[in-house]
Amino acid sequence: MKQELITFPVTEVREQFPALNRTYKGKPVTYLDGPGGTQVVSSSIQAIREYMEKGGANLHGSFPTSYETEEVIAEARNIIADLFHVKAREVAFGANMTTLALSVGRALGKTIGEGDEIVVTEIDHRANVDPWISMAEDRGATVRWLKVEPDTLTLDLNDINEVINERTKLVAVGLASNAVGTINDVKRIAERAREAGALTAVDAVHAAPHIAIDRDKLGADILLCSAYKFFGPHVGIAVIKESVFEQLEPFKLQPAPEYLPDKLETGTQNHEGIAGIKPAVEFVEKLGEGADRRARILSGVALIEQYENSLADKMREGLRALSKVKLYEAAPDVPKTPTIAFTVEGMNSREVCKRIAEEHGIFTADGHFYATTLADKLDINDKGGWVRAGLAPYNTAEEVDTFLQAVESVIKG
Repeated sequence: MKQELITFPVTEVREQFPALNRTYKGKPVTYLDGPGGTQVVSSSIQAIREYMEKGGANLHGSFPTSYETEEVIAEARNIIADLFHVKAREVAFGANMTTLALSVGRALGKTIGEGDEIVVTEIDHRANVDPWISMAEDRGATVRWLKVEPDTLTLDLNDINEVINERTKLVAVGLASNAVGTINDVKRIAERAREAGALTAVDAVHAAPHIAIDRDKLGADILLCSAYKFFGPHVGIAVIKESVFEQLEPFKLQPAPEYLPDKLETGTQNHEGIAGIKPAVEFVEKLGEGADRRARILSGVALIEQYENSLADKMREGLRALSKVKLYEAAPDVPKTPTIAFTVEGMNSREVCKRIAEEHGIFTADGHFYATTLADKLDINDKGGWVRAGLAPYNTAEEVDTFLQAVESVIKG
């Protein structure tokens, strides 16, 4: 584990994130709030600035800035296609994952009616629950749930064949829990959905910065994520299997394109934000090795995953040693993202986060993080939800030590 920390080029990585130069009350800031959005790599910031400085334009014009905007979007689609091993024409952009899910849900609703069923899970962020529930309610369909085991923080798949059945039209599941980090067995769930003739919608927002994703190997028909979770700007991304996308009829303006992926991209897109997507993925690619971009991306993600998990192991071990700390984590043999959720006995989680920010310059988050069903089942909302600390490739072992010392200091008062 120590060797992994030594061999990762963390100094070089940190130099690429201007936000790390910030201080708060005389202390360097430690950003452990990555699950809510990572800091932005300098190359992405520069690309956004350059797009705006050179002059932006809308699409389909007969002048240079319009051509350039179309090229920026094409390049972003191409690199996202390599990130998820899909076709560029299957990649659509939008305001954020939630807005895209609501749009896709409304469109899918045209094919769903009374007697049909959809399946959501108790571990998911509500952005991968409520858009589908709303659609079901509008169409008179039935909602069924894959339950979460509160003791193990994993989905209970024992009755998967009953929950996902011949009436199921859609199954929505998160690849990883944004609250507690559990990586779900999406492949198994998607296989059952396919057997039943249902589509699978996967929320990859939390997983995308931490693990390699191949949409088709995963079994997803619809995959949703956001670039601001992997070192880029606030742009939502929908990756939809071509055969599904072609049948999708999104609500849109009459003159808007009928062809994909543009038919899902209602209104004028955030062109400057889209300009920042390619450099964000290239940051990961440049950490890797390989003969083509997909191979380099996979290699880069693997290196990041190894490094982040070593930091997460160190953090979890340190928190377990502290009195009054309750960790919310799946068993050691369950794969997890480097996202650590905990509570401190006798303290509201907001108080814990505020104190370590004010006294130590460490930024963590508190609350239910929109994983409200899980939070309710764990009965933590009266404690202010969880304290959530998430690790990114720009974090260091020294920052983990400082964080553990800060939590201990807060506990001791």
